[in-house]
Amino acid sequence: MQRITLCLTIFVALLVSRCSDNSEQIKPNVIIIYVDDLGYGDVGCYGATGVKTPNIDALAAGGVKFSDAHSPSSTCTPSRYSLLTGTFAFRNKAVVLKGDASLIIEPGSQTLPSLFSKAGYTTAVIGKWHLGLGDGCINWNDSIKPGPREIGFDYSFLIPATGDRVPTVYIEDYHVVGLDPEDPIEVSYISKIGDRPTGLSYPELLKQPADRQHSNTITNGISRIGFMAGGKTALWKDEDFPFVLTEKAKIFIEKNKKNPFFLYFSFHDIHVPRIPNEQFVGSSTMGPRGDVIAQMDWCTGEIVKYLEMLNIHQKTLIIFSSDNGPVLNDGYSDNCVEMLGDHKPSGPFRGGKYSSFEAGTRVPTISYWPGKIIPGESDALLTQVDLLASLSSLINVPVEHSDSKDHLDAWLGLSETGRDIMLEESYVLGLRKGEWKYIPGSDKDNDWIENTKKIESGISPEDKLYNLRTDPDESVNVAEKYPEMLIEMKAALETILGAEYEDNRKAEAK
Repeated sequence: MQRITLCLTIFVALLVSRCSDNSEQIKPNVIIIYVDDLGYGDVGCYGATGVKTPNIDALAAGGVKFSDAHSPSSTCTPSRYSLLTGTFAFRNKAVVLKGDASLIIEPGSQTLPSLFSKAGYTTAVIGKWHLGLGDGCINWNDSIKPGPREIGFDYSFLIPATGDRVPTVYIEDYHVVGLDPEDPIEVSYISKIGDRPTGLSYPELLKQPADRQHSNTITNGISRIGFMAGGKTALWKDEDFPFVLTEKAKIFIEKNKKNPFFLYFSFHDIHVPRIPNEQFVGSSTMGPRGDVIAQMDWCTGEIVKYLEMLNIHQKTLIIFSSDNGPVLNDGYSDNCVEMLGDHKPSGPFRGGKYSSFEAGTRVPTISYWPGKIIPGESDALLTQVDLLASLSSLINVPVEHSDSKDHLDAWLGLSETGRDIMLEESYVLGLRKGEWKYIPGSDKDNDWIENTKKIESGISPEDKLYNLRTDPDESVNVAEKYPEMLIEMKAALETILGAEYEDNRKAEAK
């Protein structure tokens, strides 16, 4: 309580000082550093043993490290959708997208970048996108729209889907980078096109063996999901990701150093395929998965150092987090299990990516704003869905109706009060209420999560209720012991989901 009072006093004093000194400084720069598939226990300050992350640890030491902060979903596309829109992904039936999917965020709708734009910010997204592009059949050789520009970003430099999906090219604003018009790109997720080898036909060409799903067109020694022809001069090299993306971020920051900016810096790491640059090979004891964590940590440090070099670090709020929990086997053989050692990607929690258990969405999360945020730790219950309303409060822009709630004080470490009720989206929808966790019973097939991905899904026919204070690894179902709490949690979830969702669920069951 004393820490919160001190934080409030200092923060208010600083805010008043900033307002009186220079009105332009009222608007801090905001950078969201968004990692892919990073688990709660995958960085040093959260207990990592197989890899060192000095730059992320420094953020935690100088900012607020959250112990109960969550991604919106246990998979990537739904989390990214909710992060940018402040809307639960189930409302738009957002699922993991193919590489040629249409844009799933309505152009012109309320988004984080559009709200920052209203406040006079310059906005950019750099890195992995995976929210779809275009409004139907994409022509990769022409102007590719709608996309990030139509939902509020002034600039974009994208990995259009993920590294394991075609097309394996960068897109800057509306166009493929380095494309030769005489060698047009074709993409298919239905049947083979072009004459490029595939992982199934030429496995000897692969840097890493892959499962059947990831064994289509080979680019840079890696077979991908989907088929691609053409675009030879535009093909990326996976090992270049850390340098290409970090350099683009630095260019954007340099260009906008005198005016407020919002940067959504979205890593490909540590998603498969995990192909570290030679500079980071062997930098962990865990093989490629650990090496790309170290690589991601280096990139994070480069961004912070650049802010410091430009002397804008004290007017820049950084929020560091992940889109979902960890996964080891996710399509490629890179010795991630064999070299894991004592490292625990999920930390003390159960599950991981795809799972409805806590490790599916409970991810490392840090807020860092030197000179403004008082260093410390917080156990406030937070979800990235609330960043839209919270950051809008920071820049004083009103928010229209959404699922997002203003918990700015908690994000800045000024309060320990976060969400009372929090939705956890996965292949079933769970609910948190303080120390209580509810996972409804479901007849959905969990075989591919449990047996292929080797992750406990949390999906079963019975309702499950856990007390995370006494049972953080969700090993004891107390639904029968606390029937009144089970009823209360069910009712709260039904209120969030609404009648329309329930009708759709019953229709699907038939």
